[in-house]
Amino acid sequence: MIYVTGYGAISAIGKNVEEIYASLVSEKTGIQKGSRNHTSRFKVGEVLLDNSELRSCFGLNTDGSRTSLLGMVAAKEAFSTHVRLKNVRTGFISGTSVGGMDISEVEYKNFLDGKEHRILSYAHHPSGTTSEEIAKELGGFDFVNTISTACSSAANAIMMGARMIEAGFLDRAIVGGTDSLTQFTISGFRSLMIFDDEWCKPFDENRKGLNLGEGAGYIVLESAASLCLTKKTPIAILSGWSSASDAFHQTASSPNGEGAVMSMKKALSVANLSPKDIDYINAHGTATPNNDLSESKAIMNVFNGCIPPFSSTKAYTGHTLAASGGIEAVISILALQNNLLFPNLNHTSVIEETGLTPIKKCGRADKITHVLSNSFGFGGNNSTVIFTNIES
Repeated sequence: MIYVTGYGAISAIGKNVEEIYASLVSEKTGIQKGSRNHTSRFKVGEVLLDNSELRSCFGLNTDGSRTSLLGMVAAKEAFSTHVRLKNVRTGFISGTSVGGMDISEVEYKNFLDGKEHRILSYAHHPSGTTSEEIAKELGGFDFVNTISTACSSAANAIMMGARMIEAGFLDRAIVGGTDSLTQFTISGFRSLMIFDDEWCKPFDENRKGLNLGEGAGYIVLESAASLCLTKKTPIAILSGWSSASDAFHQTASSPNGEGAVMSMKKALSVANLSPKDIDYINAHGTATPNNDLSESKAIMNVFNGCIPPFSSTKAYTGHTLAASGGIEAVISILALQNNLLFPNLNHTSVIEETGLTPIKKCGRADKITHVLSNSFGFGGNNSTVIFTNIES
């Protein structure tokens, strides 16, 4: 069994898990007009601290890109009550899509404009460098790795950590993802014509596209043997996980969600659960015409007339790309701990083709035992994780 013994997150709705939970309950979005040169024309989910403020507020000592700094904040919170033990093999597995692009694009513009060009700054660019920088800040890892599968990256990092623990290669792992807002990602999603200039509307008939966001989310996974040594009290169980590809298109999901169906069904199988056991779905729900229809059809296929309460929380945070699976893993665990169903903000009309209605108001459930969370990436990389209440 894989246990969760810690979590940490930073996003547009909070600098830590406590603040994020307060925003979720009060239905307070973090999406607003951006405050930086490359975000000021758009509605985005920004973390309202600049890089120097992140360093000073959270006592960060390692230099790094904004992607790295956000990851350091969340990973340190997740691991804050844990101790290093020589006989506990600990790994750090992190997902990212933009890596240190936030530094590279500034330096390249300086080069084009004939300004001071610090070529050594490009050392922060690779995706793997962000993981190394975060690992250096926390210190003492036996294994460090990076996953870059677009918007499913953090979910796949969680999955890899679980599989390495299950196979006996690690006893404990910090897993999740981080991404910062960059001009590169904003321009890229605008070029795909799936970027909404207004507040996004997940699972709404009139949805136009996504709002981008930034942040990081990590959880700590441990084996039963590790718990005997660390003496940590679990807060949840990672009971199921799976990844499947529909290989339909470079960016779009298949119209009927075949890959998502395979991913959810396999995750349920790993968890030894049936569809009726799921009490809440934290959907990928990007508010793009393609994803929300495809995911809706996949949910209808898997849950076949008995669809549990579901919602997308991206109208709170924006789509944080590689970080989304990590942040939403934290949100899923908060749902378990508090028996709360978090709402799908800004929803007014159902998708006519499916007729599904997401949760519209924050509400308490009698008992939430199992939560399923979806994260889907470009290229048809569909990933699903399932969290189970420790008291189940």
